[in-house]
Amino acid sequence: MATYVLSECDIGPLPRIFPRPRNGVISNNKNNNNPSKIDGVVGGTDLNHPSNWVSGGSRERDLGMKPLSVESVDGKGRDGEMINGVGEDDEFDPGAPPPFRLAEIRAAIPKHCWVRNPWRSLSYVVRDVLVVFGFAAAAHYLNNWIFWPFYWAAQGTMFWALFVLGHDCGHGSFSSNPKLNSVVGHLLHSAILVPYNGWRISHRTHHQNHGHVENDESWHPLPEKIYKNLDDQTRTFRFTVPFPMFAYPFYLWTRSPGKTGSHFDPNSNLFGPNEKKDVIISTTCWMAMIMLLVGLSFVMGPIQMLKLYGVPYWIFVMWLDFVTYLHHHGHEQKLPWYRGKEWNYLRGGLTTIDRDYGWINNIHHDIGTHVIHHLFPQIPHYHLVEATEAAKHVLGKYYREPKKSGPLPYHLFGNLLSSMKQDHYVSDIGDVVYYQTDPQLYGSSQKLD
Repeated sequence: MATYVLSECDIGPLPRIFPRPRNGVISNNKNNNNPSKIDGVVGGTDLNHPSNWVSGGSRERDLGMKPLSVESVDGKGRDGEMINGVGEDDEFDPGAPPPFRLAEIRAAIPKHCWVRNPWRSLSYVVRDVLVVFGFAAAAHYLNNWIFWPFYWAAQGTMFWALFVLGHDCGHGSFSSNPKLNSVVGHLLHSAILVPYNGWRISHRTHHQNHGHVENDESWHPLPEKIYKNLDDQTRTFRFTVPFPMFAYPFYLWTRSPGKTGSHFDPNSNLFGPNEKKDVIISTTCWMAMIMLLVGLSFVMGPIQMLKLYGVPYWIFVMWLDFVTYLHHHGHEQKLPWYRGKEWNYLRGGLTTIDRDYGWINNIHHDIGTHVIHHLFPQIPHYHLVEATEAAKHVLGKYYREPKKSGPLPYHLFGNLLSSMKQDHYVSDIGDVVYYQTDPQLYGSSQKLD
């Protein structure tokens, strides 16, 4: 049962490609010379050592691809040429190789955006921790059922803000001091029942393989074969809101369908032999927090602890699943996923999506400004908006401007619901694939033929 919730001007010459297929269509190119990795980024990158991430000298080879061979759903090929990148009268193809390199994006970002100020980072920690304790003290003092729902929504949002600051520690964007990052990351993540190192290592895998069907770690698509083999109940719950919004704790224990291992187990295939000690430390901190919560339950009573901590924790989980899912799903335009020689770090990163959360942007430290974060995770969160603005002229149409939000991001619920109804699986074959829809998912319990 636990598995039911698991699982985006100065440009060079433009390549000629075939237009993108519209409905879960697969393209497969065996003869392109795209690199499958970028030096210093893919393979062995440690999020606690940002110097290992992309630097100004990182670059890809020129992407002189031959035309992609495209098959439609009915298996018939389609011909047609277009110019990729800017304007023209033809349709833009988000699955085409970009006419720019990672180094060009990096060069467009002002130098000061790369500077990590530990005092500024710590000021956000102090601010958020004071707000968390202030909310808890007010709720405990008032203990009023009129106040409790407001407290749960506000405190759960602040737990999510704490997670984002710990997330910065994991990337090394919090400071240039690995020990400070580790201490602060453990304190923040353990307080909200996240095993810091276990998460940090798997999140590194996510960034190193973003946009890759099989190798990505977070909210990656299910290949058709795995999707077909899910039992009916699992498939229904996985794609029925609100159940996927409670997935995160289950993911920490058992990962997603088609993958094995646990974020708490030092022997999990998530981790290398030299990372076992780190995982043990984080799991121990997680267990200490559990013991603290149990002790407080004896002192204050389990119902009071449920109201003070339990409900906000699940609000935090919903925020985490909601935001992270929409970073990679739910855009109005079908976006590609890659495998094989078609995947590289840049193309995968360009499939991520920026989102506007209105008033929440400042509270959760601009985590919705996600494209530049995915490409350059060592940039501190307080420079992401400026860095994104500076890079837009390089990214061109590969950057998808987020829809402006009102004070609260109610509009994003439509994106979530639409994606859950349409984005079910991708083909088992092809190196550029798009989500396909199971028309029987909500209307029939029968398996796909």
